[in-house]
Amino acid sequence: MMIKIKYAFALIIVMLVVTVSCKKDDDDGPVTPPPRDRGEEAIRAQAEIETFLETHFYNYEDFETDPENFKIKFDTIAGDNASKTPLMQQVDFLEVDDVIDTSVSYKLYYLNVREGGGDKPHFSDYTINTYEGRLMNLELFDSSVIPVRFSLVDSPTTSGIIRGLQQAIIQFKGAANVISNPDGTLSFEDFGIGAVFIPSGLAYYQYPPATGGLNQYDQLIFSFELFDSEVADHDGDGIPSYMEDLSGNGYLMDDDTDGDGIPNYLDDDDDGDGRLTKFEIEIDGDGNITFPDTNGNGTPDYLDPTI
Repeated sequence: MMIKIKYAFALIIVMLVVTVSCKKDDDDGPVTPPPRDRGEEAIRAQAEIETFLETHFYNYEDFETDPENFKIKFDTIAGDNASKTPLMQQVDFLEVDDVIDTSVSYKLYYLNVREGGGDKPHFSDYTINTYEGRLMNLELFDSSVIPVRFSLVDSPTTSGIIRGLQQAIIQFKGAANVISNPDGTLSFEDFGIGAVFIPSGLAYYQYPPATGGLNQYDQLIFSFELFDSEVADHDGDGIPSYMEDLSGNGYLMDDDTDGDGIPNYLDDDDDGDGRLTKFEIEIDGDGNITFPDTNGNGTPDYLDPTI
């Protein structure tokens, strides 16, 4: 009897779907509005971020006394904090282009609490971080107090981080020293500590994640600690992904030598000649890469479909 009830219920659903689908075309339900103009949104975002930077400070005095044991905290300049130095007087900024509309550029403000004493990651590497993500009202929407592995770009197996956070992290260095503790844990000395204030065009724009309470066009704040990094070779062709940025714009999706729709950093045959890239380059015992140009035409073999 239960099976019959289920089938009857399914039949009702099908009938409802058919009925709804036969309604007039003028009743199509809500229409998703088009995205905002990215240039206009960049102006609005910069104004909102700069207002925050002028009216807020971070706990710089804590880091002056004990930089290893404090995390970045933000607060409003008011009352007992009226004499604090505003963030606007302590941040640096980068000019970062929009990858959707390259005519639009953003001021990406970031706070360098400590650069770090180790290696600086490339824009396409993997990094080990802790972090906090906050809205401009300082509400926490994401965090990890346990070090996690970031992919600084998207790949088929790993979801990359937003461009604004990526561009800030590569301004810092990992730890100068990594200590293995008797209990199997690791300790880090002189690691990078910073924060970044991200306009929506370098974050989620009109497509925020479903969780976390983010809205469309939200500006975001990320604070982070950078402990370590690893050079990525996403397609395993022997060429680190950062070296596959032929245009030099710090964006890998627009480098596709053979025009097959697969960017070079994910393509193990970059020139599409049927010979894998790893067989058209040379790597010595120290890991140094050279790029032969057999016919001397100025194009290395791995990018030359005639070789």
